[in-house]
Amino acid sequence: MPSQSSVPPSPTQPPVPRLKTWLLSLLFFLLYNLIGIIHSLLCLAVAPFQSFQQRHWFVNRWSQATMWLLQRLNGVRIQVEGIEQIPTERPVVVMCNHQSQWETFYLQLLISPQATILKRELLWVPFFGWGLALLRPIAIDRSKGSQALKTLLRVGQERLHEGISVLIFPEGTRQPPGTIGRFNVGGAMLAARAGVEVLPISHNSGDCWPKRSLLRLPGTIRLRIGQPISTAGKSPKQITAEVEAWIRQAYPGGLGMKDEG
Repeated sequence: MPSQSSVPPSPTQPPVPRLKTWLLSLLFFLLYNLIGIIHSLLCLAVAPFQSFQQRHWFVNRWSQATMWLLQRLNGVRIQVEGIEQIPTERPVVVMCNHQSQWETFYLQLLISPQATILKRELLWVPFFGWGLALLRPIAIDRSKGSQALKTLLRVGQERLHEGISVLIFPEGTRQPPGTIGRFNVGGAMLAARAGVEVLPISHNSGDCWPKRSLLRLPGTIRLRIGQPISTAGKSPKQITAEVEAWIRQAYPGGLGMKDEG
């Protein structure tokens, strides 16, 4: 009879992280914040002398440093499929599933420049929020539903007309790994009104960067980029359904994914 230690863990019971993983996660957290504090002050100092494109590049050196730390300290690898699908000469509405902070960093490096739709409270966070504000995000008050949608549509169209892509997480909040939440139609409404395409993106970042956790787990984050979806002649509901279907189908691991909708 095999010993208890030789029995593989149940798929529903992930192995308990080793002490080394906890210590490296703590080191990542300390360095990530220290670099962020110093870099945000530098960003504020040089911002008046930069164009928006230059500012976007400079602010996101912190994002690049974060990805480097994840790889070197925590053993997190990144695989990207479909990078050739990203339009380079026209803005799009990027719609992506949401699991952690990781995608808010990495997508800034992948698609530049861009404006992210986010809750306004994030801009109040010391240091991090100050740097984020320099990127001209679309900050909304979620407690005011109709007003938040009006802000999204008005400011979102302004950004798109300026040639700046807009990133939205249609689930609204972060979901556990292997889960897709209910999609709202705000991003599709914006794309339809502005007459631009939607770029769908699917990933499994929560496997390595769990929400509301200090842990950074070794593994591979797989990010898949789909072909831009035309919005011409389609209703926001049709666009949303098409994007959601693609994200579910392309989700790394695919079959067996739970539905929180």
